[in-house]
Amino acid sequence: MEVKVLDINGKETGRKVQLSDSVFAIEPNKHAVYLDVKQYLANQRQGTHKAKERAEVAGSTRKIKKQKGTGTARAGSKKSPLFKGGGTVFGPRPRNYSFKLNKALKRLARKSALTLKAQDSNLIVVEDFNFEAPSTKNFINVLKALGLENKKSLFVLGDANKNVYLSSRNLKGSSVVTNSELSTYAILNANNLVLLEGSLEGIEENLSK
Repeated sequence: MEVKVLDINGKETGRKVQLSDSVFAIEPNKHAVYLDVKQYLANQRQGTHKAKERAEVAGSTRKIKKQKGTGTARAGSKKSPLFKGGGTVFGPRPRNYSFKLNKALKRLARKSALTLKAQDSNLIVVEDFNFEAPSTKNFINVLKALGLENKKSLFVLGDANKNVYLSSRNLKGSSVVTNSELSTYAILNANNLVLLEGSLEGIEENLSK
């Protein structure tokens, strides 16, 4: 598929790039996308939650009342889950939520996500640019020129660019990654995907293996 190349002023450069159909025009596999996003979110969880159980609650183990003759149910310890301040039954324990997915499935998920963006016309190709120094104002001007100032956007660079990255860091609605950092979650979490020309070769090379 052919896509027009824009400059940072949002104007057409008169050039077009050919995007690989094997990456940007496949039959999307939504289940693969679901699994990859699920894994990403699971990996963000710390898993440090913990509730004290009966054996861990501080308190006396003395029998709190006699066994018979009280007219109420028998009770042996104030640490029982039945009493206020007692232990928690089946409470959360520290655990690792991460799980494994094979590389082929993760590549399929990323290609599916890229295809979905292309099908929805939410994919833009922009010629490579740089700033002389970090400037949030300059980055905002680029967003305005591309019509993305009020939308969540993801910029994909060919190589790490400190000035561009620092210029976008204060903006909640925009993020900047390199082609090697591109993830299914990041693609889908953005309304618009902005690919710099220098990133295309790396994206296609990484996902065509």
